[in-house]
This record gives sequence, structure tokens and C-alpha cells, in this order.
Amino acid sequence: MTPEQRLKELGIELPKVPAPVANFVMWRQAGDLLYLSGQGPRRPDGSIPQGRLGKDYSVEQAYADARQIGLQILATVREATGSLDKIQAVIKLLGMVNAEPDFKDQPKVINGCSDLFVEILGDRGKHARSAVGMGSLPGGMPVEIEAIIQIKSE
Repeated sequence: MTPEQRLKELGIELPKVPAPVANFVMWRQAGDLLYLSGQGPRRPDGSIPQGRLGKDYSVEQAYADARQIGLQILATVREATGSLDKIQAVIKLLGMVNAEPDFKDQPKVINGCSDLFVEILGDRGKHARSAVGMGSLPGGMPVEIEAIIQIKSE
């Protein structure tokens, strides 16, 4: 089953790709690698949640946000390539968590994105990953994720 078919089977619609908020692009391709800018979670109304893990934001909330970011990343890949079926492999994720210094569950948060990729892409969704804590993130968002995706050569 292709990734596009899997999305339909799961009843998942990808969100609109957000416009960059500064002087950068959402993606840049070099050879067969697609580099995606970091994204934070966006609600359907376009708002960005705010919160700090270990203080006023739960792991469950941030897991859901990381899953939402995964959907946004897939939407960006579709915009860049025309189809999720062109994904050869998810190479690497960098997950950043806005957290108190003693917070230790960054991997549990970023699993929201990782689990989604495997759910939709199967083995090609498995990836190398870093999940790190940050003193702050833009706009006070709780989580930000960037990705490197290998695209099938045609």
C-alpha cells in the first residue's frame, strides 16, 4: 500500500502548509534529499499553542502536537514533490522540546511524529532522530521538529 493510499485508508487529511514567518523557505532539495525547516504545531484556526514541558504542558499534549507537526511535515513533502509516494525514506528528525531543565521525557514527546511516520510510511518512515530539550522555542511553542527526507529518483 502506498503512503497516499494509507492516508485515505486512515481517513487523514493533511493540513495546509504554513507560510514561513521570516526570511526562509519551508523546504530545500539537494539531490535526492529534501531538507525541511523546523515547524511548530498549528491548530486548525492557525494558532500556535504555547507551553513548557515540566511546568504547564503535559507529555500527552506535546505528543499530540508532535503528531500534528508530522502531518504538517508530510503536507510540506507533498507540496514539494507532488506526492507522498515519492518518499524513499525519512532519514533524520530533530525534535526540540521547550522544557524545564529537569524535564527528561523529550523522546516520549517526539514519538508523536515518529509513530505517525511509521503508521503512514511503514519501514520507510523509520529514521534516525535526536530529541532535545530547549530553554525556549519561538513564540513559546512547546515543540518544534525539522526533517531530512530522501526522495525517490525518477
